[in-house]
Amino acid sequence: MLSARSTILLIVLLAASTVEAQRRTPPRKPAAPPAPPKQEAAKVTCPEPLGVGVKTKASFCFVLAGRDPAAGVLVAIPPHTGEATLLFDLHNRHTYSEEEVRAGRGFATYSAVIGVLALNGDLLGRGAVQSEFRKAGDLYDRITGGAGPGGVKAVAPLGHEEVSLAIPANVNEVSLLGEVLQGKTSAGRENAAPGRPVAIVSNVRVEYRPAPPPRKR
Repeated sequence: MLSARSTILLIVLLAASTVEAQRRTPPRKPAAPPAPPKQEAAKVTCPEPLGVGVKTKASFCFVLAGRDPAAGVLVAIPPHTGEATLLFDLHNRHTYSEEEVRAGRGFATYSAVIGVLALNGDLLGRGAVQSEFRKAGDLYDRITGGAGPGGVKAVAPLGHEEVSLAIPANVNEVSLLGEVLQGKTSAGRENAAPGRPVAIVSNVRVEYRPAPPPRKR
């Protein structure tokens, strides 16, 4: 049997060994917290721009009817971790006529639906906007660069709907395409026709958590 002195010595040696082992093993670093989400203006490829707003200074782009994602309004989604969020403002398209308003024939109503698709054709979501026109003050904005009074275009965005859609982690570009248009004006009814404007989009943004940089080999 060990004497009391030997037992104490053994305990001291074991304790010293444990302390030495702890010194040699570096403490684990805590996992880095996920990057905070950031929101920024999206990179947009617009096949048919409308122009810049007089009031908002925003860039407005027609969303055309069609089924080919490559022909739509293309929006780049930066490399991201988890789902990203696509945000944009959606408007109806109206052709303003001062003469028709004065003659009491200015009333118009519109409903439009657009799709947000991945470039492989998968539907990720939809946006819709409905609005009515009675007078010039109903317009959301006027567009610079026209031949009308004040140098504005006759075509203008009408109504305003904020759209927010989740974008999967593996999607880095989406396309906006027109699906449905139901319009009623003094000239008759308007419907979606391939290649024709269905709606107008502006203020396109993306919110995402940036993907971590690639590991160095």
